[in-house]
This record gives sequence, C-alpha cells and structure tokens, in this order.
Amino acid sequence: MISRTARLAAAAVAASLALAACGAGGRPAEDGGGTGATGEAATASDVGITETTVKVGAHFPLTGVAAPGYADIPTGTKAYFDYVNANGGVNGRQIEYVYKDDAYNPTQTSQVTNELVLQDQIFAMLGGLGTPTHSAVIDFLNSEGVPDLFVSSGSLLWDQPQENPQTFGWQPDYEVEGKILAQYLAQNFPQAKVGLFVQDDDFGRDGEKGARQYLDSQIVTVQRYTPGNTDIAPQIAALQAAGADLVVGFAVPSYTALSQLNALRLNYKPQWAYSNVGADLTLVGSLLARFSEGAITDAGLLEGVISTSYLPNVTQTDDKWVQLFGKVWDEHGGEGDLNNFRIYGMSQAYTFVSALQAAGPNPTREGIVKAVESGGKTFQGPWLAPFRFSADKHGGIAGVAVNKITGGTVQLLTDVLVTDNGTAPITPVGTPPSEPTANGIPDVKPVATG
Repeated sequence: MISRTARLAAAAVAASLALAACGAGGRPAEDGGGTGATGEAATASDVGITETTVKVGAHFPLTGVAAPGYADIPTGTKAYFDYVNANGGVNGRQIEYVYKDDAYNPTQTSQVTNELVLQDQIFAMLGGLGTPTHSAVIDFLNSEGVPDLFVSSGSLLWDQPQENPQTFGWQPDYEVEGKILAQYLAQNFPQAKVGLFVQDDDFGRDGEKGARQYLDSQIVTVQRYTPGNTDIAPQIAALQAAGADLVVGFAVPSYTALSQLNALRLNYKPQWAYSNVGADLTLVGSLLARFSEGAITDAGLLEGVISTSYLPNVTQTDDKWVQLFGKVWDEHGGEGDLNNFRIYGMSQAYTFVSALQAAGPNPTREGIVKAVESGGKTFQGPWLAPFRFSADKHGGIAGVAVNKITGGTVQLLTDVLVTDNGTAPITPVGTPPSEPTANGIPDVKPVATG
C-alpha cells in the first residue's frame, strides 16, 4: 500500500573495506558465528533462530490482479537482506527470507501462512501484504505467538495491542494520512465542492474517517467502488453530477487508472487528490496504457494530482537513501529497475534489521516484540516521520508530507507533518530527515525490555 522507476547509478558508499571485515551487528566475519557483538555465545534462542541463521516469512500477491507493483515489494526486501548477509549478517546470523504467493486471496493467505509457521518454522512474519488478506491470519499468528511485524497495509486493525500483541503496523495508517491530506486541501481549496471516491472496505472507510475531520462540510457526495467490479462509470458520473470540483480518492492503483479514464471520457476535470496507495506514477501509467489499449501511453493524466509521501521517491536521485537502495539493487537485485515498491520493501527490511539488533545477540519472539515497543520510536531510516511504537501503541509511521505530481516527479507542498488517530493535532515533525549510516546498515544497540 504503497507508492514508488529508473535504474539508478550506483552511489558511492563509504567504509566498504570495514564492511567486508565486520558483520552488521559488529561481529568480525572470521569469528565463525561463535559470538555476537556483545561477546555472548550465539544460540538457537527460539523458533526460526539457529546459531547462524534467522528465518522470516511473508505473504504477497505474486500472481493475480494485485500482483502488478506489489509483487516487487519482496524483491526489494530480499535484495536488502542479501546485502546485509553479504556484509556479515546480524550478530553473525544470515537472514533467510521466505515469501509465498497468496494471489491476494484470503483463503490462500491462510494456507501459505500455515505453511510458513508450521512447516517452515519462521521466527517472524514480516510485511504480509493487504487488509483483507492479512486480517484472515492475524488471529492465527497471535495465537501461535509469532511476531507479526510491519504489516504492508495502513489499516487500523494492526494497532490493537491489547487484542493482537504480536502485530505491528508500519506505514502511516489511512486515518492519519486522510487527516493530513484533508487539512491541506481544506486550507488551499476552501470553496471547493468535494467528492470522495473510496474503496468500499476498511481502506476507504479509514481514509474517509480522517478526511471528514477537515473536509466534512465541503463534501457533496461519497462514491464507493467494490474491488473486482471494474465498471465505475456510474460513480464518476455521480461525482460530476454532484458538481464535485475536488475529488479525493482512497483507491488502489488500478482504480486510480480507471477513475482517470472514465473522467476523460466524460470530459470531467476536477482537481484530483489520491492516497499514497494509488498514486505511483510508473504503475498507474502502465495501467492506463493497458486499460486504454494503448490510447494512453504514459502517466500524463496524473499531472497536477495531489498525494502524500512518507518515503523517498525513486525519481529523487539526489536523495541519499535512494542512492543507497540503488546500490543495493544493482548489487543484489534481480530483473527490472529499482522502483518505489522495491524501495518500500527495502525500507521494511531496514526496519526489521533495526528490530533484530534491538532484540540483542540471541533474540527471542517475545524479546523482539518488546524491543520494538521499547525502542521502535527511535529507529532511524528512510521514513520521513517517526514510528508510534510503544506497549500501548502499535501504529506505524506517524505522518506524511503532502506532494504534487509535476513533470514526472513529486514536488513536496508541505513539511513532513505528524499526527495520531482521533482528534490529535497535526504538527510539523520537528526533526531533520535521517541519512544512511556509512555502511548502509542500521546500528541499533540492544534495548532494555524490562
């Protein structure tokens, strides 16, 4: 859920010689796996942990209608883990990453999750994608005591630590994103007649909940679409008939493309704003070409669209995180170019390495959960705003910046803004963006977990 296409020139990363000699956890590579950074002997400390490996799993739509874009996420995750492994691993352990295809089908998600937990014996689930899919396995993962880390979805379902203590969100939830986007729109389009175009599930409802805090009095219609039903001509016609001159969409990329094509047929030209999920230039451009059977050849219809950012964009080639991830992809990636979905996957992998380091040289399932709760707010990485992790809060990134698509890239319109659910105020983040460490690998000390 998720936005992020060009092969980038490899960026120079300092201390490559030091990397060759030392693992990510600070352990000399020639140690042979006997001790971690603290000198503590490495042990098979829990399920999925051996003296030399840690195994994590994930479910993603590698096939089916949701595969375009989303199937690239785990390739980015794997490339970053391979980069870490090539430089000594974490406390001497190599990360084994097993991801399986669920075709965005909740029944298949349950099947592959059972395999990952019961047969593959994973230590943790990492970044399982999708609200309808992951909600089908959240109870199972929690009942089995499996750390369910950094779900690839902005649903509020992942922030229920009393009910699901193993589960953590990662990206900004849709209510937080909706609030910040709506505040900008209310301030800059105060006379606009607003239409909402939303997916008829938790994604759309959570986004609408946030948007209504600032745009409620301006909303003239709400049009909902059902995933799988590609005939949305009635919804776009209803937005036009209601006189909506600003349309806010909480839609996945295929429905962003369909909404643009239907508006084009009707000569309907409102100001469009979309959630980050549905605003990836490259993916939406390819979908426009496919759905129009070649009549549209690029993402030009998205020129001027307002959206949000919480990670660097692949088009920002001067960004040091993009340069690092370009180097990682060049060295350890597969076919295709670095794109925003792969940046998303690498960023999640970076977060997991931080959590694994925080859990100490011999991590346990319970220990990594407590480490994220205790220290996750301080994790530094490519995300533009801090995490909201604590014992009472498993919400992900605290905010976004509002942006505008212009000239084939994104232009930031605001500072990075942060908030929380409900009536919490929206404020500037107040801290400068972090930069990669010299070796491109987190350096997180074990945290006290009480």
